Amino acid sequence: MRILVTLACSVALVSAVYGEQQENKKKQTQPPQHAAKPTGHPAAGAVANKRMPTAVPGGQKPTTGHTSTAAYQPHKGNQKGKSQTSTPAYQGQKGKRPQTSNAAYQAQKAKKNQTQAERQTAKVGNERQTAKATNAGQLKGGSKPNQAKTATAAGQNAAKGKFAEGKPVKPQHFNVSKQPNTTKAPPVKFQQGRHIQGSQNWHGQQYTVFRNYSSQWHDQNWWHNHYRNNIVFVFGAPYYWNAGYWFPAWGYYPNAYYAWDGPVYAYNRLPPDQVIANVQATLQQQGYYQGAVDGLIGPITRGAIADYQRDHDLYITSAIDQPTLQSLGMT
Repeated sequence: MRILVTLACSVALVSAVYGEQQENKKKQTQPPQHAAKPTGHPAAGAVANKRMPTAVPGGQKPTTGHTSTAAYQPHKGNQKGKSQTSTPAYQGQKGKRPQTSNAAYQAQKAKKNQTQAERQTAKVGNERQTAKATNAGQLKGGSKPNQAKTATAAGQNAAKGKFAEGKPVKPQHFNVSKQPNTTKAPPVKFQQGRHIQGSQNWHGQQYTVFRNYSSQWHDQNWWHNHYRNNIVFVFGAPYYWNAGYWFPAWGYYPNAYYAWDGPVYAYNRLPPDQVIANVQATLQQQGYYQGAVDGLIGPITRGAIADYQRDHDLYITSAIDQPTLQSLGMT
């Protein structure tokens, strides 16, 4: 009986051992299961993204978990670095835009100022041309200009700054034509007893000759008896000298040519054509006269004289008088 029990126990023990071995063998022969997908944040490197299952003794199912902190931190660091990089770039763009806009604004402002300056220059030029046209159309001067100088006068004086007022001018001799250019200086007609318009407003001893002037018509004998050797001929027309001025001797030659019916200051006792030529040359140097030095006191020359007189606060006689020549430095 004891032997039977012992055999039964042995058989049971062997069967249990054998069954356990068979089960272990069966488990070892089974293929390994796939690792579970990692959860949490994606890893920065390839090893972190593809983790291998951890071997477990006894054939237990490998365990998987969240991505490691080390794998997550580089990814977070990359995001932080990106933010730090973009911020300076944004600040640079932000700073650049106002600078570019400011430069464009300054350029537009400079262009606007330049346009305004060009308009002002054009305006001054137009005023100057208008003043010249007005003076050229005047037959005689008006009252003494006591008002402030206009922008035209200021522009002219600035342009002629190198010519000092009153600078001595030596008289010159000019070879003028023997025949007058009647196109530029048309002849004037005689009017018995004509006075110079506006001369009643020219006060002072230096303008007495203009206030007292009156056109007279006499024959040759009368002129010879009264002025004898004080008569000269210019462009075939006679002039007589009296009280420091040359005057047209109307009637000496009935068809004599005169471009101006009035006194001409006897500058250094030069004949009328040389006085006129010297005045033309001086005004030409100062930018007032643009015509030829021809010794004719026609409308263009008289307009230039009027411009000079206005700019220098003189009576606008539009004629060659002593105060004007003194201002020009010719006396």
